[in-house]
Amino acid sequence: MKQQIKKINRLLVDHYGVPKRNKKLPDPVDMLIGTILSQNTNDKNSYKAFSNLKAKYYRWEEVAKLPLSKIEKIIKVAGLGKQKSKAIKKVLSNLLKQNGKISLNHFKKLDDAAIMQQLTGYNGVGIKTASCVLLFSLDRNVCPVDTHVQRTLNRIGLVKTASPEKTFYEINGNIPEGIAHSFHTNLIRLGREICKPSKPNCKICPLFEYCTFAEKNLASVVSVKKNDFMLLDNIN
Repeated sequence: MKQQIKKINRLLVDHYGVPKRNKKLPDPVDMLIGTILSQNTNDKNSYKAFSNLKAKYYRWEEVAKLPLSKIEKIIKVAGLGKQKSKAIKKVLSNLLKQNGKISLNHFKKLDDAAIMQQLTGYNGVGIKTASCVLLFSLDRNVCPVDTHVQRTLNRIGLVKTASPEKTFYEINGNIPEGIAHSFHTNLIRLGREICKPSKPNCKICPLFEYCTFAEKNLASVVSVKKNDFMLLDNIN
């Protein structure tokens, strides 16, 4: 599998290039909150919600002490306000109670498995959210799996899995060192722009020859709308 991932990544980089990322890695708590906000909505709305919180409150300790209704109002643009405000308040309150401050800087000394275990112990934090903190904030060679990554990897034929979580555990550990960020990011672009849920633009796919998808759409190409704004690479 490692060689297959390496080849897929090379084809995607040839098509999209190496994704840009901030030189300074974002704070792990910022990344955790940003990823919670990103659930079931688009990146631009998630970014607005995150920016709203950061503009109003300098420290997460302040947010932890807000009533749920206040948090919900501030992050409304991201959707699922009740669910996300509850998850955010719970995580921040627990961190404050455990450490006397809200920080995840101790993660830098822990291995991936220990970090995953700690993060997924919080309500509202699943495998995908925890893996985003690992990749985008701690620069670990871990590939988060969302619906785009799940769909594209199954169509390509790299995996045959029924859920993002199963895909995550199947591919991670097989990713060549140093390519997780480009692999993850370019798969998302592929899923947004070309390998869509319905009527994928197979004729212009950079993986056309490599892909084993039996139901390739060979009809005329639908116009491709560039969609390269990545929330988690813009949190700082």
